[in-house]
Amino acid sequence: MVTTINDDMFAPEVIQDPYRYYGQIRDDDPVHWNELYELWVITRHDDLVWLARNHEQFSNSVWVNDPRPAYPAILESDKELYDFMRDFRGDQLIQFDRPEHLAMRKVVHSYFTPKSMEEWRPLVRSAIKDLLDAAEETGDVDLMRNLAVPLPVLVIAEMMGVPESERPHIRMLAEKLLHAGRGEPDRMRIVADGLQGMLDYVDPMVDERIANPKDDFISVLASGEKSGVFTRQQVLVNTSLLLVAGHETTINLICNGALALMNNRDQWDLLKTDTQGLMVRATEEALRYDPPVKSIARIATEDVDVRGKLIKKDDRIRWFVSAANRDPNKFEDPESMDITRWPNSHVAFGAGVHHCLGATIARVEGQEVFSALAERYPNLQSKTQTPEYQESLTFRSVKSLPVSLD
Repeated sequence: MVTTINDDMFAPEVIQDPYRYYGQIRDDDPVHWNELYELWVITRHDDLVWLARNHEQFSNSVWVNDPRPAYPAILESDKELYDFMRDFRGDQLIQFDRPEHLAMRKVVHSYFTPKSMEEWRPLVRSAIKDLLDAAEETGDVDLMRNLAVPLPVLVIAEMMGVPESERPHIRMLAEKLLHAGRGEPDRMRIVADGLQGMLDYVDPMVDERIANPKDDFISVLASGEKSGVFTRQQVLVNTSLLLVAGHETTINLICNGALALMNNRDQWDLLKTDTQGLMVRATEEALRYDPPVKSIARIATEDVDVRGKLIKKDDRIRWFVSAANRDPNKFEDPESMDITRWPNSHVAFGAGVHHCLGATIARVEGQEVFSALAERYPNLQSKTQTPEYQESLTFRSVKSLPVSLD
């Protein structure tokens, strides 16, 4: 067992560079027991895929079934707020196992087929042009503020039928919800405020779609209530989930990918030679090299032996995409960015029955952004080589990304 691993996964150096930290665990102790947070850390690509595909033994229903208190610790006075969050998250589609998960996913899957998501590409392309045109006029461009945030918010808002004037409100609530994956002891107060605000916002929208269905995703969820697959609470919670998850990970894909390309000038220069031909592989490599999601939680439903370690029933598990996507047992020269890498079997969107529902639209947005940036700004450069990252166990999120266009 490794004795040199600092189990504080919120340490500043771990937040700044998860690849060195989780890479060491992957190489030295790939099924690592973290004493500080009482959970198993899984870091190898093959193990992650195996766990994801054995969903009967490694349940997604973490919030309902985890008997332990919050980690990192929260204020004792906020336990009721934590229970409120547990109840909310327990009703999310992604928190259900089969057979309930399959029935729920069937309701929403037809909306998220690759073919239907591809139909959003012209809107994505047009929105990128408009956002970059507006950013140029400011003379002080931050790719996160000017492009990475407004683009996916616009797309998911269009899918959900959220009016343009209300989109900043959605983003504000989402930022509150993201505190759930951070380490501040008083974070539950911010999260609970965001949860209640989101429920209050979507409740009348769902009522309206029940009475007058439209061609949007909230109407799809509302149809699930009519058919008895979803309860009203589950419709409200999953509407809220899609409003947040539908844009947050894409923000990270755009920022992390753009930064990686700017910091690897040979790859940036290569992309410029054939933006349309290389944008798909460039996006896949961005997802592998610096994925938007760092880790995903599971809970064991029975005792399971993994690489000689006994994972006991009800043990917490987190698998780390950051380490799996740079596993030298799976990828050649994994620490290098290579936009010609193919095939690219990264696990940025998970694996198995819980593979990310919005993977296709995220890919479309990433492809169009990286292509547009390379075409418009051949000399695009980051103004900082070491951006600050949000303190999160779940997401890999920069706080800002100021750039020079020329």
